[in-house]
Amino acid sequence: MIKVNLIPVKRRRKAKQLPPFVITMMIVTVVAGIVMAYLVYFFNSRLSDRMTQFAANEKKIAELKEKIKAVENFERLNKTFQQRADIIEQLSKNRSVPVKLLDEISNLLPHGIWLQAMTVSGENINIDGYGFTNSDIVLYVDNIKHSKLFTEVYLQESRSTEIEKIPLYVFKLTFKIKV
Repeated sequence: MIKVNLIPVKRRRKAKQLPPFVITMMIVTVVAGIVMAYLVYFFNSRLSDRMTQFAANEKKIAELKEKIKAVENFERLNKTFQQRADIIEQLSKNRSVPVKLLDEISNLLPHGIWLQAMTVSGENINIDGYGFTNSDIVLYVDNIKHSKLFTEVYLQESRSTEIEKIPLYVFKLTFKIKV
């Protein structure tokens, strides 16, 4: 007997092959994806390196600004110190001037002359005094003129007067001190 199978048998169909164009496009897409992933990784690593370098540079700039501030503060303090040192030096130089002035005036003073008042204002010196004779006053003026410490000597007044029945001469003298 012959058996006939009437149930249809499912046959497997042969799978259709993908066209070469699709395969090529898939390969190109995968390669492009790999290349893009590598480029993203590469540029991200460069960017992170630059960001850390930027942060380090910012930190260095902040440190340098602090150092510049410290240097400016030091220069300001140094300038203040120098000004104070100059003032102290000037005062120490000027400290000996009154001593020299009085010493020179008294050394040049001849017999028969005495001083009543002396005023010093800056470089200008005014002397009021008495003398027994006019020639003593002239000798004192000449002594001051020949001194190395004084300049512009000018006898403003010399007049005769009488004090307690003693004839005297009153004089006023101005000159400048060399600085």
